[in-house]
Amino acid sequence: MSSQLETIAPGGVHRTDVCIIGAGPVGLFAIFECGMLKLDCHVVDALDMVGGQCTALYPEKPIYDIPGYPQVEAATLIDRLAEQAAPFKPNYHLGQQVTTLTPGQDGRWLVGTDKGTTIDCRAVLVAAGCGAFGPNKPPLDGLGEYEGKSVHYLVRRRQDFAGKRVVIAGGGDSAVDWAISLSEVAGRVMVVHRRAKFRAAPESAARLDQLAKDGVIDMVVPYQLAGLEGENGRLSGVKVATLEGEEKTLPADALLAFFGLAMDLGPIASWGLNVEHHHVAVNPATMATNVPGVYAIGDIATYPGKVKLILCGFAEAAMAVHAIHPLVHPGEALHFEYSTSRGVPGS
Repeated sequence: MSSQLETIAPGGVHRTDVCIIGAGPVGLFAIFECGMLKLDCHVVDALDMVGGQCTALYPEKPIYDIPGYPQVEAATLIDRLAEQAAPFKPNYHLGQQVTTLTPGQDGRWLVGTDKGTTIDCRAVLVAAGCGAFGPNKPPLDGLGEYEGKSVHYLVRRRQDFAGKRVVIAGGGDSAVDWAISLSEVAGRVMVVHRRAKFRAAPESAARLDQLAKDGVIDMVVPYQLAGLEGENGRLSGVKVATLEGEEKTLPADALLAFFGLAMDLGPIASWGLNVEHHHVAVNPATMATNVPGVYAIGDIATYPGKVKLILCGFAEAAMAVHAIHPLVHPGEALHFEYSTSRGVPGS
């Protein structure tokens, strides 16, 4: 469903109650919470799809700590959240980065994007995860020629690598998890790491080690990436080298480089918000920032005792939207009703 969402073309001025910055899982649930309190909202995300990191980085990876789902793939969770928000007819502005936040009239805010869109709103709800993110790239000559064709920094679909010779570089959870997963579909998986010890969860590292002992995965350690071979963006081999300079070439159709993400708050850092260690400080009772009318939820928000879990972000969304309600409807009493009593449009 997330790939079928209707989005609004860039440009123009749009007036609404709440502008949600970020369409990850917490931002999507905030749409639902706004709808339940009869608050209209517009949603902006720099990615051209909803779901944030769940969609961009690990759509097929299972998540185990979502209430009611003993196990759910990240992409499926996003589809369900988008479906849950759909009855409230959210307005999506995707593929646009919010660049400016300026005061409007009568206590309102003007949210501007890099595509010329302006959203005139009463409250701003920042659900931007850790801000803008991008992969840390290996320093290899000619890398750009192969990116998006045979060099990748994420896996959207396992089947894209079916039958291929895949080199995975890195020593963290992403490298180990995808090595294990792709070993089920790829023609061959080779893991390159500069040392034998991995930084992944112990259970995953143990499973990787067993797959290597069984001959399912090739462990290329201690080596690091040294170069690429191929033509027209298509790999034929990946050069690797030891710290002593000993080199060899791994026959490969694809390289997956997992060296972590570079996080950046981007323009958010210039909005006058209290920022602590690249996170926005909030009042945990209301998720309000130090700037009136601006709230933050999810991974970008910080307060004493903060736990970075999606389920905690869901609760923060509910608290923030309840705090926003009197700003949009001053003097109007909020008669709280459970969803089982109130229902949703079309139910």
